Amino acid sequence: MPTSGEPAFRRAQGRVDERLRRGARHATADPQPPAATGRPRRIAIIGGGPGGLYAAALLKRLSPGREVTVWERNAPDDTFGFGVVLSDETLGGIEHADPVVYEALRREFVRWDDIDIVHRNTRHTSRGHGFAALGRRRLLEILHERCRSLGVDLRFRSEAPYPAWLAEAYDLVIAADGVHSTTREAYAHVFRPHVATHRCRYIWLAADFAFDAFRFEIAETEHGVMQLHGYPFAADASTVIVEMREEVWRAAGLDELGEQESVERCAKTFADVLGGRPLRSNKSAWTSFRTVVNDHWSHGNVVLLGDAAHTAHFSIGSGTKLAVEDALALAACLTERPTTAGALAAYEAERRPVVASTQRAARASLEWFEDLDRYLDQPPRLFAFNLLTRSRRVTHDNLRLRDARFTEAAEREFGCPPGTPPMFTPFRLRGLTLRNRVVVSPMDMYSATDGIPGDFHLVHLGARALGGAGLLMTEMVCVSAEGRITPGCTGLYTGRQAEGWRRITDFVHAQAPGTAIGVQLGHSGRKGSTRLMWEGIDEPLPEGNWPLVAASPLPYKPGGQTPRRLSRAQLTDLREQFTAAAWRAARAGFDLLELHCAHGYLLSGFLSPLSNRRTDAYGGSLANRLRFPLEVFDAVRGVWPEERPMTVRISATDWADGGTTAEDAVEIARAFAAHGADAIDVSTGQVVAEERPEFGRSYQTPFADRIRHETGVPVIAVGAISSWDDVNSLILAGRADLCALARPHLYDPNWTLHAAAEQGYEGSGVGWPAPYRAGSRRPRTGRTDAPKPRLTLGS
Repeated sequence: MPTSGEPAFRRAQGRVDERLRRGARHATADPQPPAATGRPRRIAIIGGGPGGLYAAALLKRLSPGREVTVWERNAPDDTFGFGVVLSDETLGGIEHADPVVYEALRREFVRWDDIDIVHRNTRHTSRGHGFAALGRRRLLEILHERCRSLGVDLRFRSEAPYPAWLAEAYDLVIAADGVHSTTREAYAHVFRPHVATHRCRYIWLAADFAFDAFRFEIAETEHGVMQLHGYPFAADASTVIVEMREEVWRAAGLDELGEQESVERCAKTFADVLGGRPLRSNKSAWTSFRTVVNDHWSHGNVVLLGDAAHTAHFSIGSGTKLAVEDALALAACLTERPTTAGALAAYEAERRPVVASTQRAARASLEWFEDLDRYLDQPPRLFAFNLLTRSRRVTHDNLRLRDARFTEAAEREFGCPPGTPPMFTPFRLRGLTLRNRVVVSPMDMYSATDGIPGDFHLVHLGARALGGAGLLMTEMVCVSAEGRITPGCTGLYTGRQAEGWRRITDFVHAQAPGTAIGVQLGHSGRKGSTRLMWEGIDEPLPEGNWPLVAASPLPYKPGGQTPRRLSRAQLTDLREQFTAAAWRAARAGFDLLELHCAHGYLLSGFLSPLSNRRTDAYGGSLANRLRFPLEVFDAVRGVWPEERPMTVRISATDWADGGTTAEDAVEIARAFAAHGADAIDVSTGQVVAEERPEFGRSYQTPFADRIRHETGVPVIAVGAISSWDDVNSLILAGRADLCALARPHLYDPNWTLHAAAEQGYEGSGVGWPAPYRAGSRRPRTGRTDAPKPRLTLGS
């Protein structure tokens, strides 16, 4: 039946047709800007999936006088996939926004609490997780019924008109047209999508029985590792996703099989978990997951929603969840803001950080499954813990609250004494035993005079030594005056400097027994002769500059000083500077020495192909680029006491095209380990000014994880590790042996002591200084109220 808006739509379509006849391209025609005042009255929605339908129902319910039209190219009963999982958080939002939809969903949900992980014929169950699922087809039926009852115009088997036409005829166009969104592609020059295709192939199937838990099953076949993700969505049905690396998929010949043959092969591979029962498909095909990110979510009066705007891997939840949450936020913003333009801006501002966090977790999860074979030899329960915490959203403490029995069993398998959190288990490096796994990361203080550490360094390092960490690291200590980053950097190239450091190590050993202190030796290379950090980081000194040296004559950033290319003779001199500094460090009483080969400083500059353009024996191949850093390491190891450990800090990626890769980092770590490095301190970046890091919580730890599992060398993980829960999770999952934290120790010098107090731990892994023991109990805090529901409407 025609709607009241169709004449206007036809007039708009005629205007666009006329432009097309004159040579304009419909795909790039710009939508109209949103009205300066007033909320949208006529709304077009492209795509009749759960996100588009739920947005339609909410917007119509909020304002019954609105005209809301949904175009869906498929029939009402067409659907792909089988079950949909929604979190309690999402369901809470639905309940407050539309109790009718919530009640209909509640009656359909299958709920369960357990996760089963089966690996090498060993099954481990973790309880207390809380899932709710229903069939995708039933979800769509519920939303269809709700939309019709509210008066939404649903147009099935109808391709949506061109977005430009809709933008002229309607006040608002919501593009909910999925991962392959034609709307997004029509305005790609504005939305600027980034689509990454990942390394696994998967197929979405169903079984005609209900699993009694969320099930992960690992199959080690002659072709490689395959995994099954399964969960119930009805009393008699389960979703089954079979996934494997692309090369495994091809080796198994699955790329040559039709749909039914693939289904039968999957059922045969996982016959045990299926009890010999068959699988079924619904136009199922092997595909590769694609992560979609857009720089912008709206253009004029067109806005993206759900998979059109973003995708997150199925292993951490459903795209339906994100789409429904998008719909809730968009409806709320359109209600709260007086203009459409303001509402679309508010919607993106609200949802973007939430989605970015989800996508980071999803990326960590999908990469874990891509590299599943890396973890197969872990003890079974630790493998299960690793899988459960793979996205970093489920943590050690969170899992302990859900299932204390499972977590305590994993701790026992790891070797934790009773009542001891993983972070407070000891760790041995050569002749040094650290009482816990916490490291105070090197932090440049830029507060020395003539390279001599003074009272500030004594107080700064002394306070953190009293704070309970197992290992305290100095800032980068420079091996020569020319090797300083700034005039405020410390050194170990004079006897007075060594005396200043001896004063600090004596304090640590006397007043903080059980805390080891390590020195980090380095040379600034092309990043030297700059201002103090708070005066302009990486900015050249206004006067008093000293000449720089580096692997190649390349300035670190435009306008910076160009370093001199090091000659063979100068390389020999530098090697001797490092050994002299190491000898002084040993005499000064340091327990551990770390060679700084990261962050674009001198030795790092040799390792990266972006900063090393040499054509001699020290440039070109990775083996050649490693040559000088290894020569320095060997020389330092030769004068450093045999019983004391040495570590090496590396940048595991340059975060820039053509730079050091994660694969390179594994080989770099392997090379240093072969020369006697006791552990690798795995950082990233700061090698080139044009880097583009992917910041986020614990964002550097996957590089440490990979190096640890592929080389067998112990690793120190760094990078936005901010909580003791993160430390426990990383250690128990086997992703790191030690965790280095910087900013948390600036915020709280007693971070490790407080971590012990907050966990109720009083064992030998940490020691309160006698004068501090009165503060060893956590102070009481007032209650905090939970946030109010995002959108609340009457029934």
